[in-house]
Amino acid sequence: MRVTGYGVIDATSPGTVLRYVESGAVRSRDRDPLPDRLKTLFDGMTAVIEAHRPDVVAVELVFVNINPQSTLLLGQARGAVIAAAVAQGLPVAEYTALQIKQAVVGHGHARKEQVQAMVTRLLQLSQSPPPDPADALACAIRHAHAEVLSVPRPLAGLKWRRGRLVM
Repeated sequence: MRVTGYGVIDATSPGTVLRYVESGAVRSRDRDPLPDRLKTLFDGMTAVIEAHRPDVVAVELVFVNINPQSTLLLGQARGAVIAAAVAQGLPVAEYTALQIKQAVVGHGHARKEQVQAMVTRLLQLSQSPPPDPADALACAIRHAHAEVLSVPRPLAGLKWRRGRLVM
């Protein structure tokens, strides 16, 4: 089973009050051919985007893994998420794992459990989300703080309408 987490938050204005909306995961079966898995991911993320109508989609940049095949597959999955966002006319923000962890935990080499704990605390959740949705929520939190932490140039002119972010 392949899992891609997503998280939706509201931000009243960049970098201020954050509110949890929803998180979860899109799952595809390992035994399915790659094109079918990518379609499942594209369709799943499209459904999330259509349900929540975010202003922007934030995604994690692919890291170079020791296993080139894993890196390639991760990049293809990321491409399906980006394509779902672009097909809905949304801008896409991209952040490295280091940037996300620094924004949420305070240092770039945080463990998954630390990210989960801080996401739980920052969004005032009653329990920690699973690792994949927690990572997605952390990416959304990083973007919500983008103006404070330096806005990526393509998003500098973005107007916050409803302040809804999805990753």
